[in-house]
Amino acid sequence: MPAKKHYDIEKLIAVYRPRLKSFIGRRVDGKEDAEDILQDVFYRLIKTLNAALNPVEQVSAWLYRVARNAIINHYIKKREERLPACRNDEGDNEILQDFSEALSGETAATPEMEYLRALVWSELEAALAELPPEQREIYELTEFDGIPVKEIAQTTGVPVNTLLSRKHYAALHLRKRMRYLYEDIVCS
Repeated sequence: MPAKKHYDIEKLIAVYRPRLKSFIGRRVDGKEDAEDILQDVFYRLIKTLNAALNPVEQVSAWLYRVARNAIINHYIKKREERLPACRNDEGDNEILQDFSEALSGETAATPEMEYLRALVWSELEAALAELPPEQREIYELTEFDGIPVKEIAQTTGVPVNTLLSRKHYAALHLRKRMRYLYEDIVCS
């Protein structure tokens, strides 16, 4: 087994911080968002270098690729479809909070909350049953069992990108399928 390659992390950060900050800053609107992405890139660098499973041969190329991907992820998260607001009443935020708490089981077990929880889980199970088996499996493993995609890929031999694609399509189907229930609960 080859010896672990040694990196001077402090020096790498000192050298690449200004360049990456400029690179990210030109592509992201807010300074806070740019700084968050920069910190995430260096966190990933440290984590990767300390793990030493796959040594980083070209640190510069690796950093820019991670930064580019983090910027893309940042915009995808911003663009993600939000659940519709039905009215501008002040009560909407309270309803949304109640809905979220009902699903997570954080609220008291009132008959109304138990009914809502059972209704949502029943609809979710029906929507999951409509998915192709490979999409359902990756969605359930990551969302319900909390298993990282990388671990699933190693276990199954299916590439990470394929698993992420399957999960993405599953999430799109579930979002579309569950929207009417959300609108019925929040908008009525």
